[in-house]
Amino acid sequence: MSFFGRQLTIVASALQIFLLTDSSLQVGLLSLAQLGPIIICSFIGGTLADAMDRRKLLMIANITMAFTSVGLAVNAMASQPHVWAIYVFTAIGAGLSSIDSPTRSAVVPTLVRRDQIPAAAALNQTGYQFGSVAGPAFAGVVIGTVSLSAAYWIDVITFAIALVALIRLPPLLPHGGGTKAGFGSIMEGLRYARRERVVQGVFLIDVNAMVFGMPRALFPQLGTELYHGGAGTVGLLYAAPAAGAFIGAVTTGWVGSIRRQGAAVLWAVAVWGVAIAAFGVATWLPLGLLMLAIAGAADVISAVFRGTILQLHVPDRLRGRLQALNIAVVTGGPRLGDLEAGAVATATSAQVSVVSGGVLCLAGVAILARAVPNLAAWRATDHDTDNVNDLT
Repeated sequence: MSFFGRQLTIVASALQIFLLTDSSLQVGLLSLAQLGPIIICSFIGGTLADAMDRRKLLMIANITMAFTSVGLAVNAMASQPHVWAIYVFTAIGAGLSSIDSPTRSAVVPTLVRRDQIPAAAALNQTGYQFGSVAGPAFAGVVIGTVSLSAAYWIDVITFAIALVALIRLPPLLPHGGGTKAGFGSIMEGLRYARRERVVQGVFLIDVNAMVFGMPRALFPQLGTELYHGGAGTVGLLYAAPAAGAFIGAVTTGWVGSIRRQGAAVLWAVAVWGVAIAAFGVATWLPLGLLMLAIAGAADVISAVFRGTILQLHVPDRLRGRLQALNIAVVTGGPRLGDLEAGAVATATSAQVSVVSGGVLCLAGVAILARAVPNLAAWRATDHDTDNVNDLT
């Protein structure tokens, strides 16, 4: 529910910036402003998630994120909304989300058996992608028929619903009682990532896809100029990748039978790159939405396999910190991608930016397949960690 609400805020803030500034570059800079808080808070969240009750940490993060949405709503209701306020509140919210997300991911192996982790990753992606589909589509309706501030207030309500769900969970302590939070804890996680080539490969393949192949910052411009639409069209563009991802997620019952998860990641990202390049040349809205949906389906399959690799490869005592690093990559990459897309679009055109990004993504897959052969060769049957269901 909280993720559903967060999608309304993402669409509303991007559209509001574009309407106030008439600049796709400003939309990209909005994402860039969130990058610093994401990286810093990811490391903080990771060390906290490996040191304390993860349920309590999730509750604190959700309460504080709700206040950032209140700030955005109040600003949107002003007669002359401040652009700087949108930057500030979205940056703070992004930082808090980077504490929340790795903590959520770290608790999964505590709740399910080792053999259920691929299915749990797929189920988690199903819920995630449902929010990604329904949130942006609903945002377009709410913004177009009510107001921008209404979208922000709905986000606040969904945080309250999420808090009720968190209260009903049992305490979720790290395996072994936890590791003392601090700089030393952060460095231990970084040293582990530095010596594990598979972990590095998982991070790099996602950075490649998101930095070069993420055209999200161009959706307001493409929706209003290329497709001659309004808030509803922009909302559809945001929702299309998530719609494909949702369909991909609910049909991933087959993922448990795949043994070469590393190779599957590479193939999925390659499909993403092809679909994004095809979206860049599509001038008919239904075709453009279809290409984005295919890209989204490929992305969720990549996410399921990448998540499975991290959950099975990384021991529980380090999982919060490695998931935090993963969140920094997963959420930071698209923001760098927004800046890249906005900058290239400003120098050339929005369509050139999209097509070139898809092509560069494909080139990156080929390079990483050769540079990190450990990733392509990774099999679940060759790895085991201390994953246990601590609640049984």
